Amino acid sequence: MSPARGGGADTPAAAEAPPLVAVVNNELYAADYADMEVRKYDKQRKAWFTVGRLPERAASMNGWGLAFRACGDSLIVIGGPRTAGEGIIEVNAWAPAAGPPQWNLLGRKRSSNFVYNCAVMGC
Repeated sequence: MSPARGGGADTPAAAEAPPLVAVVNNELYAADYADMEVRKYDKQRKAWFTVGRLPERAASMNGWGLAFRACGDSLIVIGGPRTAGEGIIEVNAWAPAAGPPQWNLLGRKRSSNFVYNCAVMGC
């Protein structure tokens, strides 16, 4: 049942972040950071299928530095582009019940640090 891993044949499994999964309205979703896709688990078919794309600017290093969490009836993605010595952290949200992914940018902040972990404390 685990979603496919993103890194590819030349990326060792230990270099990749654990699967990024979240549950909204009793439905299981996964972020495929390599293909920049959101997948949903079909309980009847016991298979994953792609529902759309992750936010355009959500970047990661083999899944590290990207957070994918549920918050109420929405999915939240925290991450962003990084260049030498500077980066941006963005928080995006999408309510799956509203249709295919239409990510709403909730906030953006400059950051010189890598995001190591994320916990959504309340919604």
